[in-house]
Amino acid sequence: MKGETMQESPVSGKNVPMADIFRWIEELNHIGAALSAERDIGMLLETILLAAMKIVNADGGTLYRVVDGKWIRFETLRTDSLGIAMGGTTGNEITFPLIPLYKDNGEPNDSLVVAHAVLGGSTINIRDVYQEKGFDFSGTRKFDEMTGYRSQSFLTVPMKNHEREIIGVLQLINARDRETGEIVGFSDVDQSFAESLASQAAIALTNRQLILQLEELFESFIKVINYAIERKSDYTGKHLERVPELTMMLAEAANDADEGPLKDFCMTDRDRMELRIAGLLHDCGKIVTPVHVVDKSTKLETIFDRIHVVEAKFGALRRDAEINYLKGVIASPEKQSEIEENYRKALSQMDDDLAFLQKSNVGGEFMNDADIERVKNMAVRYQLDGENLLSENEIENLTIRRGTLNNAERQIINDHIKVTIEMLDALPWPNRLKNVTEYAGGHHEKMDGTGYPKGLKRDEMSVQARMMGIADIFEALTACDRPYKKGKTLTEALTILGRFCIDQHIDPDLFDLFIRNKVYLKYAREFMKPDQIDEVDHSKIPGYRM
Repeated sequence: MKGETMQESPVSGKNVPMADIFRWIEELNHIGAALSAERDIGMLLETILLAAMKIVNADGGTLYRVVDGKWIRFETLRTDSLGIAMGGTTGNEITFPLIPLYKDNGEPNDSLVVAHAVLGGSTINIRDVYQEKGFDFSGTRKFDEMTGYRSQSFLTVPMKNHEREIIGVLQLINARDRETGEIVGFSDVDQSFAESLASQAAIALTNRQLILQLEELFESFIKVINYAIERKSDYTGKHLERVPELTMMLAEAANDADEGPLKDFCMTDRDRMELRIAGLLHDCGKIVTPVHVVDKSTKLETIFDRIHVVEAKFGALRRDAEINYLKGVIASPEKQSEIEENYRKALSQMDDDLAFLQKSNVGGEFMNDADIERVKNMAVRYQLDGENLLSENEIENLTIRRGTLNNAERQIINDHIKVTIEMLDALPWPNRLKNVTEYAGGHHEKMDGTGYPKGLKRDEMSVQARMMGIADIFEALTACDRPYKKGKTLTEALTILGRFCIDQHIDPDLFDLFIRNKVYLKYAREFMKPDQIDEVDHSKIPGYRM
């Protein structure tokens, strides 16, 4: 255009309008911002290649990554005129072998242009590969023979990160004249912009890799904490694995809901990561919980099960009864039959009472008042060396109404959530993980405000924390590795969960979703035993609003 400012390219010999240069710069800035925002590595690599091809108007290109400083790997490639698209997000796998940077004898493999660019650390701009000397283009020629393509100009740019390490190679093929479409060489301006883009891309790629590595390190650190807990208590470790899985299953069901009270709930990949981390950390406070409390399998268990002490006491009572029987017979032989009858009745009663205590020691869903009173009466009815048969501590434990933990021990267990919150609050969470503590710390709260540790009500809790509460309860009900109980069937577990819903302990909307979408069944097929997976009649599940 007359009067338009031009700049001559020494390579192509043609003048380049300044307007094109400004357009390229603007496009380069736009691409740089896009690269910084891209999270997915595959998409990032593809974006780099497509952007480079667009800027220099190349017909094709390949992006490689350097592996372990020894190899070059194809990541994504394009040839527009042939309709070839492989790697990246295309779904077409690249099966080409890795390119070695060094030969078997240790010498540099610099006859290949892409390896030469990595080893030399500089851009290689070739106007016509068929006229170029010093490089091995046999693979290129073979490709041309097979496809009828004519490879001509090559621009091979090493990608250097902020530490000047070469992490990849951007190779562009066949520059096209923007006016005629003719294949030409890559100009100095093309090379300058490609190098600028490669530099930005390398930094963006490095940043993304560093972020992924930090995320992997953090998740590995979480697993180390959970491993430490698992070494203390194997079943607790399994609990820490299963609760996040069930939480995510329920979260995905809510995310997919297109009607009902949860239709507006949606998650991004960041939201998923935040919730999963919260799930992995929801019981991290148990790292300080004494193992004899965490794994208390019977009511009298401490370091060992003290029911054996009670059994020994009954052994001593039987011995005393036998001694008294023999003394009575010696003193009153004429009453031997009566004395023997009373002796046998006493032994039978002892056997019955011991069996009752052994059963009481196991723990269960509920111990009634009559059974509690029987334990207390038995404690004083039997005397051993002038002392009551059962100590106050033994009475306290044997009369626990539900489970195996007494009040003090249950408080110790409950305190794990306070420790969890304290541990998580001490971490400098980035904004995208700022809700981890709230999600993880709320799984023992109840909808009516009677939960712990904060007594939050439903509208004071996030949906994610309420999800985790359901997952925590359902996993505990169905787990088969608890030392103090058997895993329940689906119907049994859902019935109990339904009662919790009626009592306003769990979220009713999430409970309905849990049943209606059969989230329980998806979990069961992966984590429960076959004999636990029975046929569930939804109409008989209390609290479920069909």
